[in-house]
Amino acid sequence: MTHSDPRVATLIGLYEALAPATLDDLAARYARTCRFKDPFNEVEGRAAVRRIFAHMFETVKAPRFVVTSVIAEGDQCFLGWDFHAGDFVIRGASHLRFDDAGLVADHRDYWDAAEELYEKLPVLGALMRLLKRRLKAT
Repeated sequence: MTHSDPRVATLIGLYEALAPATLDDLAARYARTCRFKDPFNEVEGRAAVRRIFAHMFETVKAPRFVVTSVIAEGDQCFLGWDFHAGDFVIRGASHLRFDDAGLVADHRDYWDAAEELYEKLPVLGALMRLLKRRLKAT
């Protein structure tokens, strides 16, 4: 996927081609004092963001992102994405805010850990599906 805003286009290219060898390239697009938050992490600083992505490559089989949608205006953008990891896919979105230098100052990932991850685990998944059935309004 491409975009006319060069900040957004660069990030999409980096996310979709992300590999251990390109982590420094991605980290360079983040402000030194950036903030990052997802369902499992909340960190500050470029080095901490790089560690999150490095950890992903250490713990997940064949991870890759496919950006499926983009909304960008001013100093913000929202990327919809599919995260492929082995034989499962997590669908989510990232809200990014750029600083005056065009670097990512804030990165917030949104995805449903219960539905997208926990339900796929053998024992925990059965429990999550049971809870979901019991709490569902009929």
